[in-house]
Amino acid sequence: MTMIVVVHTGPVTVEPLKAQFAQQLPDARVVNIVDDSLLADVRAAGRLTPEVTARLFSYMSNAQAMGADLILNACSSVGEATDVLRGMIRTPIIKVDESMAEQACALGARVGVVATVSTTLEPTARLIRRKAVQHERKVDVTECIAEGAFEALLAGDGAKHDDILRRAIVDLADHVDVIVLAQVSMARLVPTLDALPVPVLSSPHSGVAAVKRALAQSDTRAGAALV
Repeated sequence: MTMIVVVHTGPVTVEPLKAQFAQQLPDARVVNIVDDSLLADVRAAGRLTPEVTARLFSYMSNAQAMGADLILNACSSVGEATDVLRGMIRTPIIKVDESMAEQACALGARVGVVATVSTTLEPTARLIRRKAVQHERKVDVTECIAEGAFEALLAGDGAKHDDILRRAIVDLADHVDVIVLAQVSMARLVPTLDALPVPVLSSPHSGVAAVKRALAQSDTRAGAALV
């Protein structure tokens, strides 16, 4: 059975990704590693720290030792650590937002990024700019923080979180060609945004789709090696 280990920096990303795995890879065994101190430490420092990267390395090393076929990094705030760890971990690592960033660059030159914490907003914007350079596209990234939404979510007020976030997305839609939701926890709003004049991208669906493609490519290479 295919084993996928997902590394989370908080509990809010577990259910959205679990739902996508059930839909797209129902036969896979999905193991969740959750350490909510990772995001808390990144927010406290205002940036990704060597200590957080070291802890991520330990979790991904454990995933490798467990025999995982693939590791999914579920948090954009620590996504840049993956760029370092890919050179240290043999097991393939997918970033949950990488495919979403590529889609955004393909959909328009004016990309809006919405987040509820700056430590997620900034690395997501950098990722989109890097993908644009890789694909030789010119993009202008507009960054937007939905102030107070994350605090509402932590306090258990999901309705307030969604209301603040929805207003920020609607306001931004008039100024961009595509909107990127920088956090997995935002994905639940997408079905309520159909009336917007621009597409809204979230990472759970595209992130798990990237995992599925990577596994298929691995199987293809393995099959070719046996011929």
